[in-house]
Order: sequence, then structure tokens, then C-alpha cells
Amino acid sequence: MIEANNLWKRYGDNVVLEQINMHVAEREFVTMVGTSGCGKSTFLKMLLGTESPSSGSLLLDGKPISSEPGPDRGIVFQQYSVFPHMTVLENVVAAKAFQRPGITGYLFGGAKKAARHEAAEILEQVGLSHALNRYPHELSGGMKQRLAIAQALLAKPRILLLDEPFGALDPGIRADMHELILNLWREYKLTVFMVTHDLKEGFYLGTRLWVFDKLRHDPQAPNAYGASITYDLPVGQLDQRLYQEIDDSLRPVYTGQSEDGLEGQP
Repeated sequence: MIEANNLWKRYGDNVVLEQINMHVAEREFVTMVGTSGCGKSTFLKMLLGTESPSSGSLLLDGKPISSEPGPDRGIVFQQYSVFPHMTVLENVVAAKAFQRPGITGYLFGGAKKAARHEAAEILEQVGLSHALNRYPHELSGGMKQRLAIAQALLAKPRILLLDEPFGALDPGIRADMHELILNLWREYKLTVFMVTHDLKEGFYLGTRLWVFDKLRHDPQAPNAYGASITYDLPVGQLDQRLYQEIDDSLRPVYTGQSEDGLEGQP
């Protein structure tokens, strides 16, 4: 389904990713961990189509991934992407409207009625049927993420991209969200790529765990080399020995650089 062949990503002289080679079959759940700035989110953006490879290839069904996001790929970020002046239901209907050619943001007549019905069904699946008429400021963090997931699923994507979606949530809410995302993955027959800083979360949720790390280092030129996939493991439960081995390997020295080579925050 998705294949990378000698994939590299650079921003000027800053090498973010190098020599990425992988193949992911349909309906896999890939979790990605690694130190900050090692290219996980950049790789996710390339899957989405908002970033392009500097060299090498990234293919979907044997063809280069489109340079623009398409309805076959949905994404959920850690920061909630919702319209504050719209209700929960209106937010999801708006997501449907923006998928239409012309992008006017409006639906009329039968199309609007059908969109509201479809939105209500998806909101029920993510556990928000009781909150259709609430506004985002009335929602908890977990409820906002459920709303963002509903927006992402509305186009019935084949691929769901998750960029640290649960990082800002309390542990109890995260456990509920884990159960939700696993249920949706199975029900919608999705292929999932999820970035997380929580190694245990990566072991638990994924069918496959990737670790992004640099194999080469030059103290005089810290951005001369990029990260590669150093572990590619079948998972689904916590392996304590592997967990400790990977955890020990992911103890970086902060360089002050973000993935694009600009000054970052530790």
C-alpha cells in the first residue's frame, strides 16, 4: 500500500530524514517514536502531502503521493482544529462542506440534510451524540479530540494520520481514547500512522512500532545527518526488555534545532 525507497528530507543544509525504506500493508497500525526533532512529524506531513521528499520516493498504491492532502488521508493533531463559533454538529458538517469542489464552506438543501445525518452518525460513533449542540469551549480536552477524530473520519479515509493526538490529555482520558481509536481502526478498516512521545503507548496501540533515531553523528555539524528507522518491530503488547533497550537509546542531547533547522524549544 505505502512504500518508501531511499527517502530523504532536507531543509537547506539541515538533513532531517535519510535512507528511509519501508513497506506498510493495508490496515496496519504503525506507531512512531523518537526524540524531538528527529523527523517523525515531517514524515507524517509527507504522508499527508503537505511536504515533499527531497530525494527518493514515497508511494501510495505504487504511485507518488499527491502533493496536496486528499480525502483518502485524514489527520488529527495534538492541538484541536475546530471552529470555535460553531456547535459540535456544525463543525463536522463544515468539514464535509470544505471537501466539496469549489470549497465554499456551504451546503444547501438535500446535501446539507444528508451531511447533518452523516455527521450525527459519526459523532455517535466517537461518543459525542449527547453534545451535538455544544460549542468547543464547553468541551473537555478529550471531547475536543473526539470531535477532531470525527472531522477526520467524515471523508471515510483509507489512512488516518495522528500527530501526538493524546499528548495533552490526562491519563484516564487517554485510556478511553486508546480504546476509541482501536475500535475505530478496526471498524473503519483504517491504515493508521501515529506519532507519540509515549513509548508504552507506542507498544500498546500499534501492530508495528518504528523508532526514529540518528545512526550517524557529527558534534561539529549536528544537522549533517538525518534520522532513520532504527527499529521496526511487530508489537501490540509491552515487551519490557525491548522497551528498556529503546528507552535507553532515546536519550538525546538537545541541539536547539527543530526539524526545519530553525531555533526550537527544549
